[in-house]
Amino acid sequence: MRFPEPFLAAHGFAAAARQPLPADASHRHYTRLLGGPRPALLMDAPPPEDVRPFAFLARHLLAAGLSVPEILAEDAAAGFLLIEDFGEATHAGLLDAGADPLPLYEEAAEALAALHAAPPPPGLPAWDAAAMVQATAATFLDWWWPAAFGAAPEAAVRSGLEAALLAMLAPFAGARGFVHRDYFPANLMRLPRRSGARRTGILDFQDAALGHPAYDLVSLVEDARRDVLPAVRRAALARYLALRPGLDRGDFLGAMAAHGAQRHLRVAALWVRLDRRDGKPHYLKHGPRCWALLERSLSQPACAPLRDFLDAHVPHELRRNPPSRTEAA
Repeated sequence: MRFPEPFLAAHGFAAAARQPLPADASHRHYTRLLGGPRPALLMDAPPPEDVRPFAFLARHLLAAGLSVPEILAEDAAAGFLLIEDFGEATHAGLLDAGADPLPLYEEAAEALAALHAAPPPPGLPAWDAAAMVQATAATFLDWWWPAAFGAAPEAAVRSGLEAALLAMLAPFAGARGFVHRDYFPANLMRLPRRSGARRTGILDFQDAALGHPAYDLVSLVEDARRDVLPAVRRAALARYLALRPGLDRGDFLGAMAAHGAQRHLRVAALWVRLDRRDGKPHYLKHGPRCWALLERSLSQPACAPLRDFLDAHVPHELRRNPPSRTEAA
């Protein structure tokens, strides 16, 4: 963790006490600053991270009336931001402490509907079928496949996966809007002094893109990191659709199945990459959940192309993550 003393001093935080926060799967680090002019976090994002997308999107979303951290100061060249501190009440922490999940997920769905209703800013990258093919291959074929089969996939496997994903996602290519891409409880905060959609603080939106809104709702209610009760899932979906009456329910449910299948396959294999490339084997504990969610998605008609590909190339007994790098050694 770096501490830019001149930057902190220039904004009144030279004498602030510093409380490092737990790291996540990214290269970013956060430190809570206590005793400064106002509650704040220092974001340290060394290369290959870049603070500029976060700052740009934060200002856009604030202007749209959503609760995201205000940018207090920035040194983009050095990779530092001072941002508003929303406190410690993440939805994940509240759920882990035994909070009733129903209101949290309904509040999250309300904020997500507002997020998707807001016009996206210019310049967002595409999170379309082509981008999802590339992202899935980068985890499933480049990391999971060699770990599971002991060799890289043949060219026919790569082309087959691409064709399957493109065919599965093609029916939903028309819907495009702001997609957070990591909308789940660890990136959401409860802000009880605010009302409506603003009572949910939204974090980690720097990788936002233009895509189908179903992707974010899948991220929330088919969470890769925690189980979501069926009744809670139904309630969150109902709340979201009620707030976006222009959406066709049947089409949206098909889009959720297709985007869920892509996400679950990619993320299941991502845990393997985090283990074998980054030395973070603890993420493998989420593998069984992701494979189970994938199987549920594959049972839907919208997912037939990917189901057929996996049936042809990956036997059911191999649809799991291999042991950690340490266990495999």
